[in-house]
Amino acid sequence: MRLGVNIDHIATLRQARMTNEPDPVYAAVIAELAGADGITVHLRQDRRHIQDRDIELLRTIIKTKLNMEMGISMEMVKIALKYKPDTCTLVPETAEEVTTTGGLDLTMYSEKVAEVSGNLRAAGIEVSAFIDPEIDQIKACHRLGISVIELNTGEYARNWNNSYAILELEKIKKAVVYARKLNIKILAGHGLTYQNVKPIVEIEEIEELNIGHSIIANSTFMGLDLAVRRMKKLIQA
Repeated sequence: MRLGVNIDHIATLRQARMTNEPDPVYAAVIAELAGADGITVHLRQDRRHIQDRDIELLRTIIKTKLNMEMGISMEMVKIALKYKPDTCTLVPETAEEVTTTGGLDLTMYSEKVAEVSGNLRAAGIEVSAFIDPEIDQIKACHRLGISVIELNTGEYARNWNNSYAILELEKIKKAVVYARKLNIKILAGHGLTYQNVKPIVEIEEIEELNIGHSIIANSTFMGLDLAVRRMKKLIQA
């Protein structure tokens, strides 16, 4: 299983003082050297953490894979077409949220998603959609020609130490089985930590996990290199 490391919160710390450190580009280098299989960043409309400059530099230095999370807007499409990340993951985005709270509703926003994803695919950029583990959303992905999904593990992660987690885990497993029947590549992420990641790892059809907050949080005590290595070891054990 591959590990994508989300470095947004390195930029969050930098923007707290509106200065030039810590640099998320430097964090990406450390993460790759520690074994990350890809780097994920979310360029938000309000630029609360990752900046355009980061995308430009990351595109130059990333040796693995650059995954740019983005809202479904033509502004973001133009930026993606300029810097050409390997993958663009379409996510929901509102100004009020602290972080992404749920999956993108592909049935409600199908026309906009079709427009955005069509422009990205025409430029040779792989398109992924961050969705809740629901069959209707997977069907919508298939209709829209999106062949990669990232399943939202947020509800599972929030409840991993109680009985509700079992139900959420079963939802994820059913979504995985259905997606595989449609030949959709499956990734997962959101809220995963060193403590709750193992049951997700055991779902063999999931090819990659995108993890950010837990790795960055633990890096404040053990350093980013070791934080990445420990997560990598957990998902490969």
